[in-house]
Amino acid sequence: MSSSVERKRIRKSPAARRAEIVAKAASIALSEGLECITLRRIGEDLDVRPGLVSHYFPSAEELVAEAFGSAATGELDALLPEGGGDTPAVERLAGFLARTSGPAWDDISQLWINARHLSRYRDSLRVRVTRQGDAWRGRLTALIAEGVERGEFRTGDPEVVAMQILVVLDGLGADPVGDAKGLPAGVARMAFRVAERELGLREGALGP
Repeated sequence: MSSSVERKRIRKSPAARRAEIVAKAASIALSEGLECITLRRIGEDLDVRPGLVSHYFPSAEELVAEAFGSAATGELDALLPEGGGDTPAVERLAGFLARTSGPAWDDISQLWINARHLSRYRDSLRVRVTRQGDAWRGRLTALIAEGVERGEFRTGDPEVVAMQILVVLDGLGADPVGDAKGLPAGVARMAFRVAERELGLREGALGP
């Protein structure tokens, strides 16, 4: 039996609608690249008018910056959760390095390369890239400093070690081979070796 009653759209709060827009844009950023984010594309994917999207983000540039920030923060929380309770710092660092050797890291490392390139021309994105870089460095520095305090690591400058690890990970992410499986074992394990050496750990202490 047919019905003349049209399905009513669910009315969302401004906060929920904005979060939905950002989440969709972040998903596109990770899977297709920041260049693919447009107000029209987001509207089509969410089945809403582009004007609704522009109500929350007057320009695509603002949405691109927010999408990158959301994706980068989400990936940081997944790769290196904040706070570890009673879990030893060495175990948490080992887990972080292991996760950065998997496919999840391929997506986020490519997004960072994409964002850094585009940020040369987009002020809003440049500000967000700087902010997210500080967040990643701060999170890893805090973990290393905690390990030093507990006597698990030995270093006089946790921030420098954090930066060294992230530089190596950035370099591996930019490698044209595309993933750790295609790299020689000695190269694929560079971040582990740097961390172990700089933190006074035996070789292999952080895993393969």
